[in-house]
Amino acid sequence: MKNIFAVVVIFLLISCQKKEATPQHQITKDEHSFSNPNQAIAKHLDLDIKVDFDTQTISGKASWTIENTSKGNEIIFDENTLNITKVTLGDDEKETKFELGNEIEFHGKPLHITIVPNTTKVNIYYNTTKDAVALQWLKPEQTADKKYPFVFSQGESIWSRTWIPCQDSPSVRFTYNAKVTVPKDLMALMSAVNPQQKNNTGVYTFKQDKAIPSYLMAIAVGDVEFKSIDNRTGVYAEHSVIDKAKWEFAELGKMVVAAEKLFGPYRWGRYDVIVLPPSFPFGGMENPNLTFLTPTVLAGDRSLTNLLAHELGHSWSGNLVTNATWDDVWLNEGFTTYVEHRIGEAVFGVNEAQMQTVLSRKVLENNLAEMGNDSPDTRLKVNSTGKNPDEAMSDIPYEKGYAFLQTIEAAVGRERFDKFITDYFNAHAFQSITTEDFVDYFNKNLIKGDKALAAKIKLDDWIYKPGVPSNVINPVSEDFNAIDAIQKTWRKSGVKGLSQKIKSTNEKQHFIDYLPKDLTVEEMTAIDKEFNFTNGGNFVVRRQWFIIAIQHQYKAAYPAIEQFLNSYSRTYSLTPLYKEMIKTPEGKIWAKQIYAKAKPGYHATTVEAIDGLLK
Repeated sequence: MKNIFAVVVIFLLISCQKKEATPQHQITKDEHSFSNPNQAIAKHLDLDIKVDFDTQTISGKASWTIENTSKGNEIIFDENTLNITKVTLGDDEKETKFELGNEIEFHGKPLHITIVPNTTKVNIYYNTTKDAVALQWLKPEQTADKKYPFVFSQGESIWSRTWIPCQDSPSVRFTYNAKVTVPKDLMALMSAVNPQQKNNTGVYTFKQDKAIPSYLMAIAVGDVEFKSIDNRTGVYAEHSVIDKAKWEFAELGKMVVAAEKLFGPYRWGRYDVIVLPPSFPFGGMENPNLTFLTPTVLAGDRSLTNLLAHELGHSWSGNLVTNATWDDVWLNEGFTTYVEHRIGEAVFGVNEAQMQTVLSRKVLENNLAEMGNDSPDTRLKVNSTGKNPDEAMSDIPYEKGYAFLQTIEAAVGRERFDKFITDYFNAHAFQSITTEDFVDYFNKNLIKGDKALAAKIKLDDWIYKPGVPSNVINPVSEDFNAIDAIQKTWRKSGVKGLSQKIKSTNEKQHFIDYLPKDLTVEEMTAIDKEFNFTNGGNFVVRRQWFIIAIQHQYKAAYPAIEQFLNSYSRTYSLTPLYKEMIKTPEGKIWAKQIYAKAKPGYHATTVEAIDGLLK
């Protein structure tokens, strides 16, 4: 019986792999890519590159295996600030003509390459330039250990074309192999199967046999070490960070198991993370096999590891099933935020999940208040035509998307909704889909002609209309209700002893979020003395406290605010502070002074965001 069972399992696994490797679907036209993949599409990349820290460039050859489905005479790639030196065709490298089209702001130029009807391989020789938005080159002093330089990439949304010529659209998926040559003292890592220790040659090879979109192409090169957490999870970091990171992420393996129980098997092999230097512009980036993380998640008490749950969740929603265009980004982020909360509930308990949901709803409410309920940018399906798609990003696709999926769960029940999501992931595995694809699948497989259920969920109102529909679920946390009760009395009873009642990061954040609008400097001083918010606490607590400090001109916190803004480049955490500062003339002067010092250490995407605020 054991042998028969083994044969059946092997057969099923092989069948599953074949099915996943060759999904068939029409390629959606992406307004943010010059490519026309329905005529000729890139299917596999063989990348051979050298990373040069002296010139701060990456150079080499991108060999694309293509399908010339139209049997035409041209294939179009995206490039932005690259130096294309030569293009050849086939294994015999016959040189061919190429031409760069007109440049469009943010998008770069189309790379037109002449091919013949039977062309199957295009070899592009190139090097990056110092204008590559996707790459951040760090001097030794900008790293944790301060001994060696570091470089990392950030491709989302349309920046991979600044370090690799590619069809830079989430609708185009490809596999890749890579050979990367780096200085012998450093290790190279990619969004693929990775080495776990340095070699003595400085040459590293990689394989990603799952088809991914270009924005998930990623590279990091630095003096990093690896430590295992369990048999399929581990962490990379600099020497001075590695032990702290391993302790902080000790529950990573449990998160993977919890996610699998909820939504099906993890299909990417290993799940590792790398802690990058402070200039990394996001909380995390879900690069396959290797999530990139900000060091701000290292709180010392495992209180911010919900970020890990979010990036892990992308292994299903985003990496496995991908938004076909950036107008559909809620399919990535809304589903992932839902998955994140479900993983958190499974690992950390219902009370923790309830608190996280209330905090999420507060973020949504803040976004709606700032943007306006009637703003078209508060729709789930957005329109980013003619824009940098990064500009269309806010917390709306995350938090409104999460609230929408909660509404569906409440309408049909968790058991039925879990089956729907699992089936949805399986049905679209390794495919890129549009919002309309989702709506069609939703109506056929969940609504099934039930008009009463459709009216209860209000799908069109959630996806295509601004604001939040009236059927939104109002989250409740008994833990937060207790803090709300404290908010009503502490002004009379004083703040002494409150830190023994308000202990967790969630509780502290909620307490800060709902402090009275007419808070006095004297009251802030007393609160700070009790909790040590200014100089203690983790990244999230300090960020929330600093917003209040700026609003109320609590100058005792100003040196810490300056240090905070100079120490990190986490874009969406820094911009709220700058936004508060520029609301007054004095604050705007202060903001510009800080920014002038901090700007050299910020990532390009952070610079772009802050430049826009301070104009």
